[in-house]
Amino acid sequence: MPTPNEKLAESLELLKTLQEDGKIAIKSSRISRTHRERLSKHGFLQEVLKGWYIPRRPEEQKGETTSWYMSYWTFCGEYLADRYGSDYCLTAEQSLLLHTGNESVPQQLIVKSSTGSGRITELLFNTSILAMNSPLPQKADVQELRGFFITSLESSLVHCGPSFFRKNPIEARAALLMIRDSSDILQTLLEGGHTTIAGRLVGAFRNIGRDRIADDIIKTMKAADYQVRETDPFQAASPITFDRKERSPYVNRIKLLWHELRPVVIEHFPVAPGIPDNKDQFLADIEEWYTTDAYHSLSIEKYTVTTDLIERVRSGTWDIEGNEEDKKQRDTMAARGYWQAFNAVKDSISRILDGDNAGIVADEDHGDWYRELFAPSVTVGLLQPADLAGYRNGQVYIGNSMHTPINKEAVRDVMPVLFELIEQEEHAGVRAVLGHFIFVYIHPYMDGNGRMGRFLMNTLLASGGYPWTVIPVEERSQYMDALEQASVHQNIEHFTKFITWLVAAGMEGTPVAKKMES
Repeated sequence: MPTPNEKLAESLELLKTLQEDGKIAIKSSRISRTHRERLSKHGFLQEVLKGWYIPRRPEEQKGETTSWYMSYWTFCGEYLADRYGSDYCLTAEQSLLLHTGNESVPQQLIVKSSTGSGRITELLFNTSILAMNSPLPQKADVQELRGFFITSLESSLVHCGPSFFRKNPIEARAALLMIRDSSDILQTLLEGGHTTIAGRLVGAFRNIGRDRIADDIIKTMKAADYQVRETDPFQAASPITFDRKERSPYVNRIKLLWHELRPVVIEHFPVAPGIPDNKDQFLADIEEWYTTDAYHSLSIEKYTVTTDLIERVRSGTWDIEGNEEDKKQRDTMAARGYWQAFNAVKDSISRILDGDNAGIVADEDHGDWYRELFAPSVTVGLLQPADLAGYRNGQVYIGNSMHTPINKEAVRDVMPVLFELIEQEEHAGVRAVLGHFIFVYIHPYMDGNGRMGRFLMNTLLASGGYPWTVIPVEERSQYMDALEQASVHQNIEHFTKFITWLVAAGMEGTPVAKKMES
């Protein structure tokens, strides 16, 4: 008779088979009641709604959202396909968000279907699906993207409401910039006789500097006997002039994020002290913060470290050859990597204090920081050498966050843009706050993004003469919540005020994170 462990192993093998088949949304009919109950009991399955489940990690605490947010888009795509087949599509507004690469988890996913009931299907953690009873767009206006039927870019711009431009100006401008010429937009406008919408799109294209497309729409509508009254649906002028050849929504979104958010940082951040006269003393002050910084930064990432461990890896009294516990312990390798990366960051700051541009230095050196951060783990076999190769080659998710970092292909497009923005930015506070935020918003690595983001922040703070600033582990919730507000809602004020509070305290000589006794 099989033991309980053998029975669980059998159920896990079935779950593994389903996942290898690409199934994230697991319908109860695909797995027997016995296996379902066993996997649920041991924390390997989580019910989303009656008859539907997702895999989860058993170590997740009750109320933790990570597995759900990681599974959200795939689950919804599979559920909608099972429920409606091809008889549905996402709304124009949600379609535009996906077209421009914004995959933050919405509170409510709204779809249209000729068989929609108009009822709300409640999902996990206050998310839901609303299927409206509505005729679908013409077949030519529907396409598949990331497992969903959505409306085409041109059709979405025509059929989205005017509020989309006010509420989502970054995505709206990024979508408009993807349009190469007026022909596809005009076909939809002319077929529907959409004069009001035409006027709105003319104003929108004019707002981003695409006057030729705007003029073509007006002339063509007029030639067809339609009078168009131009209106700008945005609340403000575009913050930047766009490169006419750049149509990547990811690149344009990063540029827009930077320029939309920088005035908020400037409003709140303290005036920069300026590059110090005594470079050696400035670097010595940074060195004094190492133990405290390592403890708090590693603790934020859920490593279990002590000041004794941190000091041992700094002094070299740890022994990976003779001490099996040190050799195998993930926390020890993280602490050693932090020490090596910290020294690499100090070298970068030294270059900046000598007058080198902070953006150029960070661009050239951040790969060295990353390699030093994880080299000890590779040395002892906890990671593979390929893990040091650089930017990620897969999708990554952030624990308990509704923000989905951009896909692996786009990472390589946007990282050079981030460092160009840092290089061109005149305000050191903006460099530090937005440099940190957008780095973790992109999440370019499979691991270590938080530590790298804080290293980048302090490197850029140094470019204005600000002191090394530690984010205390005791403030982790406030820190993560502020990043979530910025990532999901483009509200940078909370994060700016949080970093400002820490920096200002350090400038006054009353740092929030006290230096720790070794």
